[in-house]
Amino acid sequence: MNLLIKGGRVIDPSQNIDETLDVLVVEGKIKELGKGLKAPQGGDVIDAKGLLVTPGLLDMHVHLRDPGLEYKEDIVTGTRAAAAGGFTSVACMPNTKPVNDNKAITSYIVAKAKAEGTVNVFPIGAITQGSKGETLAEMGDMKEAGCVAVSDDGRPVANAELMRRALEYAKGMGIMVIAHSEEIALVGEGVMNEGFTATELGLKGIPRVAEDIAVARDVYLAEYTNSPLHVAHVSTKGSVRIIRDAKARGAKVTCETAPHYFSLTDDAVRGYDTSAKMNPPLREADDVAAIKTGLFDGTIDAIATDHAPHHLDEKDVEFNLALNGIIGLETALPLALKLVGEKVLDLKGLVEKMSLNPAKILGLDRGTLKPEAIADITVIDPEQEWTVTPEGLASKSKNSPWLGAKMKGAAVYTIVAGKVVYKNA
Repeated sequence: MNLLIKGGRVIDPSQNIDETLDVLVVEGKIKELGKGLKAPQGGDVIDAKGLLVTPGLLDMHVHLRDPGLEYKEDIVTGTRAAAAGGFTSVACMPNTKPVNDNKAITSYIVAKAKAEGTVNVFPIGAITQGSKGETLAEMGDMKEAGCVAVSDDGRPVANAELMRRALEYAKGMGIMVIAHSEEIALVGEGVMNEGFTATELGLKGIPRVAEDIAVARDVYLAEYTNSPLHVAHVSTKGSVRIIRDAKARGAKVTCETAPHYFSLTDDAVRGYDTSAKMNPPLREADDVAAIKTGLFDGTIDAIATDHAPHHLDEKDVEFNLALNGIIGLETALPLALKLVGEKVLDLKGLVEKMSLNPAKILGLDRGTLKPEAIADITVIDPEQEWTVTPEGLASKSKNSPWLGAKMKGAAVYTIVAGKVVYKNA
């Protein structure tokens, strides 16, 4: 696990570095950044001229479906997909079968990831038992077993008193609460964003305010309890405004969005395309603009994929019956790089939102190339062009709205603790 990465454009926001440097890795850790460094004995050399060298990308919101739903994805295929996308670490949501709401399931995920995973896997436990929103899960036990946060992702905690207690207990234990903010009563039987397109297609809509109201409630609870809160998959202009205002007041609130919310609108549903069905749903152009503004001004802290694999049989059905979610690990990087071309983010900001900030939010010792840091590194070719094809995807599932699309930008080396786990050079 000795390695020299030569002559790449090193971008490390944790050290405010953006310059051409060599990166020396010894025994799985960053030894030195500098110019003209010599290769370690018995080590490999990567010529990174013309490439970007960044701290390993970290996706803080994925669904690996393991245990219990391995026909969609498992730890082996999910982590291979992560590596192919340039991610050295992923945090996996608890809506497995059974739900990851106890120490035993957390321990299973940790052990299987160590034995069979390609990248680091950090489990996220459930807020409530079975994610049913009735009784708090044993957060302390799950944290002890390896959970880095708690969330009932896929389901909101509808009971405000229970959410308050969750925030208070989690604060005392030093574990982050990740909110799936959604007012179910307003969602009803909706299957896409409420608006012109839904009306034209004859599909029941989900209003923006279903997210906005729930985000506002969760933010106010976080402020009242003086507890940290992370809001998942922000998709509306109202949510961005609410979180921006809360941050201005000093609330301990962070949030993420996903590439589909700054890349697509609900027009993608035309043709009743179930690969464009997700929750929250794709919104309208003014929401997309607000998401980009939130990324630009720092309101939105992180970009996460919400990688949600489903079997073909669960998507190749009538739109109303199709399950929500798309895969995203292998397309996130080129979609995010588009933001750099649009001047929404610079490269430093992109690395912050896909590496440093997620690590900070989850309290992980990742997201940096400082000496003695674990050598999780992503080497990126921002000019590499490729086409998304089912056979080219490492994920077990293929439910992507970008099948057939041409992409620009790709990971060419994904390095975990000094070991090259993916190469596309």
